[in-house]
Amino acid sequence: MKDTLITQPTLSYSGLPRLKLFWALSRTPHGLLDMATPALGALLWLGHFPSFEVIILGLITTFAGYTAVYSLNDIIDYHTDKEKIRRCVDVDIECDLDAMMIRHPMAQGYLSFKEGLLWTATWSIVTILGAYYLHPVCVAIFIIGCVLETVYCLLFKVSHLRTLVSGGVKTAGAIAGVFAVDPYPSPLFLLMLLFWLFLWEIGGQNVPNDWTDIEEDRRLHAQTIPVRLGLDQAKVIILGSLILSVILAMVVFYVSPISFEFPYVVASVSTGLCFFVLPAFLLYKTKASPYAMALFNMSSYYPLAMLIIVVTKLLI
Repeated sequence: MKDTLITQPTLSYSGLPRLKLFWALSRTPHGLLDMATPALGALLWLGHFPSFEVIILGLITTFAGYTAVYSLNDIIDYHTDKEKIRRCVDVDIECDLDAMMIRHPMAQGYLSFKEGLLWTATWSIVTILGAYYLHPVCVAIFIIGCVLETVYCLLFKVSHLRTLVSGGVKTAGAIAGVFAVDPYPSPLFLLMLLFWLFLWEIGGQNVPNDWTDIEEDRRLHAQTIPVRLGLDQAKVIILGSLILSVILAMVVFYVSPISFEFPYVVASVSTGLCFFVLPAFLLYKTKASPYAMALFNMSSYYPLAMLIIVVTKLLI
């Protein structure tokens, strides 16, 4: 079968406000959910709410950081995304959290590359200034996150092990959140936090998202776990990673200075089971692509749900 060619952007988006196109470039709906991750790491380690100044500056810096990194992805993948649009029909998928607004607005021709670059640079500067004020280590973590995101994109047609790099990118925010409230955190806590969120990213985000894109990735000769290892191994990686993530969540609760009583531990486990273990099990049993999309979308809300549990504990 010949590849379907798409040479012009879909006109249904042509009348959208310019600002909305930029928010789409940064996948802002998903970025807002990801903002819960640094806050979660910070509160779990600090054990109480930081000062109002740190909270406000942390929110601004976190928003700027995720806005910059998500748009950086489209900058590095600009030519790959244009190829994807030429060769694949379903560029925007309504049920995909990352495509709630517009997927790849630069590659589709709604924004110029120069506009996207300026947008990313501006938010990167805001991030660096805020991160430096919070703690210089946070600047280094942001830069490392950007480098890892670049490496991740460049490995698209090179190695399926790029998935591991993705795990590093997603955990960077939580680690930065810890250093923003304490310059000398426990290495053990950082390690447990890293592995917990790393496994959540691999099993609940990266591999399920690649699962939904498997036909598209095959056309583009991409190297992902579902393409390279097959769906049978991919489903084992997904379910195994997420079960371990639920277990590590309890370990992080244990090493946190917060004394979590039994109901909070039950709430933590139940959240993991409902938000990603159950959909992962359904995906394991059926290998149906809609379950992969459902898993990706539901697990995206997991850090926010866990943050609500921690905030509730601190308020009561």
